[in-house]
Amino acid sequence: MTEPNRIIKDNFMYPRSRYYSQVKPQNLVFNANLQEFSQKVAYISCLETNGKLSPEEAYQDIEKVWEQLKKSKKELGITNN
Repeated sequence: MTEPNRIIKDNFMYPRSRYYSQVKPQNLVFNANLQEFSQKVAYISCLETNGKLSPEEAYQDIEKVWEQLKKSKKELGITNN
């Protein structure tokens, strides 16, 4: 696969949204983690909908990625303010 085709495929499979909030390194990292969480939940949901995962497996997988996101928020020192 040529480089331009790979970039097009990556942009399609892993889209990234712009960041509009206060620009701080920890906010940018958390935003990237949040977008990754969103993509993983979408994939898990699709797998469950198509019968590749049981509802219980999907729930456990989503719970696992949710805990990873919470951990990253705590480690980055992000508060609700």
